[in-house]
Amino acid sequence: MKHVIALDVGGTGMKAALVGADGTLLYEARRATGRERGPDAVVESVLDFAADLRAYGQEHFGASALAAGVAVPGIVDAGNGIAVYAANLGWRDVPMRRLLGERLGGVPVALGHDVRTGGLAEGRIGAGKGADRFLFVPLGTGIAGAIGIAGAIEAGAHGYAGEIGHIVIRPDGPDCPCGQRGCLETLASAGAVGRAWAAASGDPKADAADCAKAVESGDPRAVEVWRDAVDALAAGLVTALTLLDPRTLIIGGGLAEAGETLFTPLRAAVEERVTFQKLPHIAPAALGDTAGCLGAGLLAWDLLSTEVSA
Repeated sequence: MKHVIALDVGGTGMKAALVGADGTLLYEARRATGRERGPDAVVESVLDFAADLRAYGQEHFGASALAAGVAVPGIVDAGNGIAVYAANLGWRDVPMRRLLGERLGGVPVALGHDVRTGGLAEGRIGAGKGADRFLFVPLGTGIAGAIGIAGAIEAGAHGYAGEIGHIVIRPDGPDCPCGQRGCLETLASAGAVGRAWAAASGDPKADAADCAKAVESGDPRAVEVWRDAVDALAAGLVTALTLLDPRTLIIGGGLAEAGETLFTPLRAAVEERVTFQKLPHIAPAALGDTAGCLGAGLLAWDLLSTEVSA
């Protein structure tokens, strides 16, 4: 059975699958990234995982994978197949495409940025299916974005397109690791909400999910923290939709797991801010934490299609 290898490498864990030509997940597996062992060990873990997936495909489906796709965090040079920098994994300038190709016996390998790869999957087979233009915004520890145009993701001239989390919302706001102050992700990410609720509640272990539950129970302190985050998020999203004019706005990540506790006030806050702009359809992401893995599979199949057409 024809299939490709799909790998989604995260800060602490890796998700992987063998993906059929129709997008079916033929086999799924997860492993720890092992970042505590250092960046070289993380790279070796990725390569070993891919090799094990290839062997599984040979044994159970009677054939080796035709290609592989891998999604990684941080700064990615997809064109040259290099994982340039990932703070949470500690690596720099890793020639991931070459290394994986060698480990997998010379099959073609596609490398992608984790958020853009997840956005590719959401756009084609998830919440953005059928939309010619969409913006995918996962709200996790930070905030990033993937700009979808006609079934593909726009990476930008230097691979930095979609960094919506670093739009400055409040110039006098919290310091951001990027060097600016008041960036969207310092105010409206799941990480930011968790920090704000921990301070407001006096519980240092509290996180964004705890805040959402407190909002649902009517805690006025939680309501205030939540309102501040939603207001900041709406301001950032309106800036993005003013520039990009997406037909669909897909919100994912940990904060989106709050469901209508997030989406009802967010839709209202965005609608309140738009003037001449067309209001996009605002939808929760559909694929959850499998989006990156599914997107990596799509990258691999796209690579094969390109090689055939060439």
